[in-house]
Amino acid sequence: MEVERVQSIASLKANLDAIPSEFVRPENEQPGRTTFRGPVPEIPVVDMSDPDRTRVVRAVVDASCKWGMFQVVNHGIPAEVIKELQEVGKEFFELPQEEKEKYAMKSGSTEGYGTKLGKELEGKKGWVDFLFHNVWPPSLINHGVWPSKPSTYRKANEEYTKHLVKVMDELFESLSIGLGLEKHAMKEASGGEDLGLLLKINYYPPCPRPDLALGVPPHTDMSMLTLLVPNEVSGLQVFKDDHWFDAKYIPNAIIVHIGDQVEILSNGKYKSVLHRTTVNKEKVRMSWPVFCEPPNELVIGPLPQLINQENPPKYKAKKYKDYKYCKLNKLPQ
Repeated sequence: MEVERVQSIASLKANLDAIPSEFVRPENEQPGRTTFRGPVPEIPVVDMSDPDRTRVVRAVVDASCKWGMFQVVNHGIPAEVIKELQEVGKEFFELPQEEKEKYAMKSGSTEGYGTKLGKELEGKKGWVDFLFHNVWPPSLINHGVWPSKPSTYRKANEEYTKHLVKVMDELFESLSIGLGLEKHAMKEASGGEDLGLLLKINYYPPCPRPDLALGVPPHTDMSMLTLLVPNEVSGLQVFKDDHWFDAKYIPNAIIVHIGDQVEILSNGKYKSVLHRTTVNKEKVRMSWPVFCEPPNELVIGPLPQLINQENPPKYKAKKYKDYKYCKLNKLPQ
């Protein structure tokens, strides 16, 4: 096996009180030192079933401006559909290692099973294994990288995606209206029907020193939006007002992250959220983020309708693939 998986390291270290040095974060990132211990402000919650659409739009816009993150409830995705998605993802990570390795990420691909993702300074690593694959539109899907075990994996993912696309469309409409634009403006500027949905399953095994390690280090998402469901083990943290706050777990809620491209399109009105993931000493944490990504060749810049003398562009327009390359390689934009 070329890469040592975190799941394997965790099983070896289960009875020890130490972790390999490459997983120990610098002091200014260690969650034991940097997590806020006082009363935690509630991340905004948006009830999408509210018949007053103006109120829904206002809630989405307000949260996107002030937090860059919110949770949506009553979003129309049946609880059993979310449960099934989580069940098949958990079953995949419980398969024998050699079975999972059949789906190992190949060089140059953005899909597959893996461990280390972005370039990290000082050679540090996150305490996480993952599986990536496209789920929408059908033209982007390669079922060869979807697990064939468990046998219901494909059905569960297709069912969830079908519902999630509707939630995404509603959110784009609210964000467009919040900018004083036609309701389809944001989605069209994001690639319209060519907008891709990339699912990632994060698997964070129990960690002997959760005070020293992070599952995923502090980052903003480079996509448009991220729509995420976690399991019941908390770990998502958001950075606001110079503090790291825990995100409260709400069963069946979808956590929405504003990504870099929505911040750029809105010329800074909507904020891309800085967040990170902590790990747990006894329990496995899992999450299922879906990244809503524009096509690679699409040029993204502040929407022309928003630009004038009082509001000049704050960001350069560039192809999404170029933005992605700079972000992953820690280069200036």
